[in-house]
Amino acid sequence: MSASGQLAQTAPVQASAEMQKVRQAALRRQRLNRGVTYFIAILICLWVLIPIWFIASMALTTPEVVRSYPKGVLPFIPFSFETMRFFLSSQGIIPGTINSIIVAIITLLLSTIIAAPAGYAISRYLFPGRDFYRLSILAVRAFPVVILAIPLAVVFINFGIYDSVYSLALMHTALTLPTTILVIGSVFASIPYELEEAAQVYGCTPLQAFRTVVLPLVAPGIAAAAIFTFVMSWNEVFAASILTVRNRTLPAQVLSTLSQSSEPYQFAGAFFMMIPAMIFIFVIRRYLFNMWGQISK
Repeated sequence: MSASGQLAQTAPVQASAEMQKVRQAALRRQRLNRGVTYFIAILICLWVLIPIWFIASMALTTPEVVRSYPKGVLPFIPFSFETMRFFLSSQGIIPGTINSIIVAIITLLLSTIIAAPAGYAISRYLFPGRDFYRLSILAVRAFPVVILAIPLAVVFINFGIYDSVYSLALMHTALTLPTTILVIGSVFASIPYELEEAAQVYGCTPLQAFRTVVLPLVAPGIAAAAIFTFVMSWNEVFAASILTVRNRTLPAQVLSTLSQSSEPYQFAGAFFMMIPAMIFIFVIRRYLFNMWGQISK
């Protein structure tokens, strides 16, 4: 066999070996990138979960264990509801919890009722100044709470509604409404307008098209915005401390006694204030997954 024939036979073999090396190198890079991604994700999860686990461990044990050093974590310490009972029996905790729930529910309802049509209008209609209107909504959320709380405290005193859960709910609505409008507006924008047009072609009125086609698709997004509103109202403390004295919410009540409280009180209060938001998100998680799936489609 001639030299040219031998070169013709060995060339495909060399090319195949080089391609195999390239594939192996790409596979190694892919595995390395995936491993780095998983490692970063695990670090983020640990960064979030370890404090929650530590707080839960201190809240679900005896006060003596909480005061001891070094501190342990479950399941290596005694499990007990004694610390939680001590916190719940403290003055103002049960009324503060009831006030927080009332304020959060009123805020949720008001924000959703106002933000739903506003978000639909922003996402569906073109009108002069729409972009400026959206930026102004976001700018309102950037205001410090003190700019809104102190003038509103004076207004509420003049109208005789100071130190009321209803006036505080109005304040929380003002704080959460801009973000709720933008979230619901983005959800409406993710639904193609052609679906409404198709429903109207088949005989639906605009209202019927919205109720039968659009509303079922955006319901998970509205639920997600409602969750966010509830959590923001439940955790808000500054405005609640200024606008209430006797009818304090739970965060404001805990803050007012924080400097004189013991460690069991602090750990139990932190854990107790996390419970409603965690339960609410756990119950509504499937609606969130549905919303993300619809938007990605």
